[in-house]
Amino acid sequence: MHTTPTQAVVLAGGQGSRLRPYTDDRPKPMVEIPGTGTPIIGHQLAWLAAEGVTHAVVSCGHLADVLRRWLDDADLPLHVTTVVEEEPLGRGGGLKHAAARLPHPDEPWYATNGDIWTRFSLREMAAFHTERDATATLALARPRIPWGAVETDAFGHITDFIEAPPSPYLINAGVYVFSAAFRDLLPERGDHERTTFPGLARERRLAGFPLPQGAYWRAIDTAKDLTEAARELAARGRVQDTPTRA
Repeated sequence: MHTTPTQAVVLAGGQGSRLRPYTDDRPKPMVEIPGTGTPIIGHQLAWLAAEGVTHAVVSCGHLADVLRRWLDDADLPLHVTTVVEEEPLGRGGGLKHAAARLPHPDEPWYATNGDIWTRFSLREMAAFHTERDATATLALARPRIPWGAVETDAFGHITDFIEAPPSPYLINAGVYVFSAAFRDLLPERGDHERTTFPGLARERRLAGFPLPQGAYWRAIDTAKDLTEAARELAARGRVQDTPTRA
């Protein structure tokens, strides 16, 4: 049995209403990152494959046919199965529905939201998960605050201005490691973040893996996020290997 997952679920059914007009004719994970010619899900699948994943289950919903056509035509670095959520099941129900198609039900698995672009070592996260004997482990990010911050001294004098400082709080980064038993704890319908996760936290079976310093992470929620992702990509001076059309 693998302790480092070789299978993953990608939740790719979001409508992406805040990304319109980009999402008028495609689901959110099919929006391209400017400068790469590849949709968000293409970057995700390339990353998962580079981290040792050989099989991904992609959960589709809104405009599912657009996503499935791209997956069929792309030269993918791993095997992909698609499932369609015919009716809204909630995040937890959707995750459970997709996980039922994983090829190795008795082994751990990764999951990722379909609207994030990130790069860090999933193998390190899996080792962290195993060391803590967790049932579920969440990647934790520290996003930048979208406003400039002001620093003052004890007397109320402004001493500095900081553009987009890091948040003092960690947030759920939308990347997970789950033990095999986690699927049975998911609701048939509803949100696991309001049911399953709090229960595991009370039992000390939920772990949080802070993203390593320098790891790239961005949620793609708005057109501004696309613009900033493109700018950050240019600043890094490289494009990750991504799937291409066959």
